[in-house]
Amino acid sequence: MSLLDFTVEQDEAELSWQERALCAQTDPEAFFPEKGGSTREAKKVCVSCEVRAECLEYALENDERFGIWGGLSERERRKLKRRAV
Repeated sequence: MSLLDFTVEQDEAELSWQERALCAQTDPEAFFPEKGGSTREAKKVCVSCEVRAECLEYALENDERFGIWGGLSERERRKLKRRAV
């Protein structure tokens, strides 16, 4: 196994949570509402998602600036990051 193969396998394993995410079976527009739009529907899906923690961790580590990730909006994730510093 080459280093590249190992890296690809590692990346795939780290993102396997996305295949189990409930949002993958839902209208993606709910998770990326227009400015001022409601986040209620997306957050309702997130509440019962088994990979919510992994999703939020991914968003925080990758500085996702748009959409609902792990049940939090962009503003909520910024607040969370500020409190952690």
